[in-house]
Amino acid sequence: SGGMMFTNSDEAAINKKLPKELLLRIFSFLDVVTLCRCAQVSRSWNVLALDGSNWQRIDLFDFQRDIEGRVVENISKRCGGFLRKLSLRGCLGVGDSALRTFSQNCRNIELLSLNGCTKITDSTCNSLSKFCPKLKHLDLASCTSITNLSLKALSEGCPLLEQLNISWCDQVTKDGIQALVRCCPGLKGLFLKGCTQLEDEALKHIGGHCPELVTLNLQTCSQITDEGLITICRGCHRLQSLCVSGCANITDAILHALGQNCPRLRILEVARCSQLTDVGFTTLARVSVASTSWLHDFILSHCELITDDGIRHLGSGPCAHDRLEVIELDNCPLITDASLEHLKNCHSLDRIELYDCQQITRAGIKRLRTHLPNIKVHAYFAPVTPPPSVGGSRQRFCRCCVLL
Repeated sequence: SGGMMFTNSDEAAINKKLPKELLLRIFSFLDVVTLCRCAQVSRSWNVLALDGSNWQRIDLFDFQRDIEGRVVENISKRCGGFLRKLSLRGCLGVGDSALRTFSQNCRNIELLSLNGCTKITDSTCNSLSKFCPKLKHLDLASCTSITNLSLKALSEGCPLLEQLNISWCDQVTKDGIQALVRCCPGLKGLFLKGCTQLEDEALKHIGGHCPELVTLNLQTCSQITDEGLITICRGCHRLQSLCVSGCANITDAILHALGQNCPRLRILEVARCSQLTDVGFTTLARVSVASTSWLHDFILSHCELITDDGIRHLGSGPCAHDRLEVIELDNCPLITDASLEHLKNCHSLDRIELYDCQQITRAGIKRLRTHLPNIKVHAYFAPVTPPPSVGGSRQRFCRCCVLL
């Protein structure tokens, strides 16, 4: 029968032999594309494939260019209360009205990604607030029309919110943050990268109301200073991951506050924080001795004042030997092979970035490999004479190209 998987008689036989529950169970393992194909096989399979119970987690990323609002509306009608997780990441065609219909139909939604859905406005958050009280994870990164009104709406209707990503929503100010944190006490992850209007006042609200916070990303929130970040350290003792890369105003005081208050810290990203010095890292290593865990990932790119001495203290930190996994030292011009010597006993070290560390040599890397044979080292040694085709400045590889 024209390229179908079964002739009608075969298909009828499988339906007779297997109870509906078992067929449904088999269908539950299929992805969206395969379910849609199965739905075209026959009437009975159409019913099975489109059964709402198979549509609890949907990721439409692969179809992102074609998805129109009506597709989202159709899905929401099909899934109804079954749907728990939906990713519409990069679905540029989906707007507020489709998400209103979606919110009304899928009131049990817990995880929703609208990352890069640039048509979305505050109206969508109003719909979610009205109809989706179980929402836990919401990703609105790059939805640049989002304002404080969205955060106020979410705070009123989605009290269970645990993770919110509003990176690059640069209209948000401290007022939106204040409304959000006051009513969502369970926040564990806040991603505020590129929210350039946020200042210390916003951080004080977070420090005062988010005792459960585990992950905080403030990359390029360039107005924040030590004062705001110290309130985070004092209020968020469960913090495991902090990114303040590109926050040029922060100083060693932060490293001291982290060491004293955040014993679970595992990932610290301080790229381009050029005021940080060895003194801060020495303090961090010293005050952390009392605490139980230690950093796994340490991003120090473009921290121009860090020297081998700072790395020595980090490498000899209490748990560095069996915990430290990643250290990024690219564009730290004072780092030499001595730093590699200080890291040779960090047995769990998996990756080290050394781009533009002019004083690191191939021999130094080779010595490190004798102690850590499996380590991935990303370094760049400029050719002795630049090839004639190359223009003035050498392009730094982006991290993705290096790792792939």
